[in-house]
Amino acid sequence: MSVEAVTASRRERWEQAAEVPLTFAAVAFLVAYAVPIIWPATSAGWRLACQITVTAVWVLFVVDYAARLALSTNRRRFVERNLLDLAVIALPVLRPLRLLRLVALLAILNRTSARTLRGRVVTYVVGGTLLLLFVGGLAVTDAERESGGANIHGFGDGLWWAVTTMTTVGYGDRYPVTTTGRWVAVALMVGGIALLGVVTATLASWLVDRVAAESQAEQAATRAQVESLARQVDELHERLASWSADMEQGSPRS
Repeated sequence: MSVEAVTASRRERWEQAAEVPLTFAAVAFLVAYAVPIIWPATSAGWRLACQITVTAVWVLFVVDYAARLALSTNRRRFVERNLLDLAVIALPVLRPLRLLRLVALLAILNRTSARTLRGRVVTYVVGGTLLLLFVGGLAVTDAERESGGANIHGFGDGLWWAVTTMTTVGYGDRYPVTTTGRWVAVALMVGGIALLGVVTATLASWLVDRVAAESQAEQAATRAQVESLARQVDELHERLASWSADMEQGSPRS
């Protein structure tokens, strides 16, 4: 086995081993990140605990990124293919994007959900939509709450804004006024469009597969009927030939 294959195998083993711990870490980050935003009157002790949790999870993702980078045979290609991970751990302003790691939860839920394509679509649609709405509401509330002239003052306002934005309704009663809040809006819009596109494409693919399967079944049934009819014609032809031979011999069968 080549050195590159051994290195790739080690990286795959690392990623498989780290998937579940990082998912639990992401859930812990979500809780620690959300508590002070949803309940701003949280005590100083709980705020400190949440901040420590957020920092610890960030360190875990730094370690994970460094380990995967070290185990990669082509480190430049790894960096190019994981620019979002690099930005998340390198730029403090993008730290809320670590919530995107929670998408791994959908893969875990998918293993226990229905094994059919329809079941997977439902899992991804429901999970992805709820996650995107919740994260968008948290992020915009965190960015807007303390800003002068803001009209998003609590998580309820932020969640309502996220729903109207993602569904492209856009009533205009709630909107971000800060630069960070507007970037969150851009991310939510793009994410919503991408999610809708994936759902539409998946459903279209499922419908095409169903139509193709039904067409194949109908073709198979038609072929079976044609073959049965051909056998019956052959049997009738044999009987007619036998009857004709008997008639020529002058001893027709009863």
